[in-house]
Amino acid sequence: MSVTIYHNPRCSKSRQALALIEQRGIKPQVIEYLATPLSEAELKRLLKLLGMAPRDLLRQKEAEYKQAKLDDPDVSDAEIIRAMVKYPRLIERPIVVAGNKAALGRPPENVLGIL
Repeated sequence: MSVTIYHNPRCSKSRQALALIEQRGIKPQVIEYLATPLSEAELKRLLKLLGMAPRDLLRQKEAEYKQAKLDDPDVSDAEIIRAMVKYPRLIERPIVVAGNKAALGRPPENVLGIL
């Protein structure tokens, strides 16, 4: 089974999720999404796999959240997705994909259910 982690090495939860995967003998594809930003299509695919709305995947404490006025409830899903593509720090992390399943690693143990 192929496993991919959308990873931020500076994030402790992301490092913990990666360690849990590796402890199971799995060598995941690691995508550092801050260095290699996601496209709108990739982000939409991840949201579908996660079963989440774009707003649910937003990191609300990032400066870009207020800067892009994403706290406005009238902001559309499409606008949120465009903002996450432009400012990848807004994407909650880590996201792990295994086959046709995905999990948000908050807490990191969430990823175990899809491995």
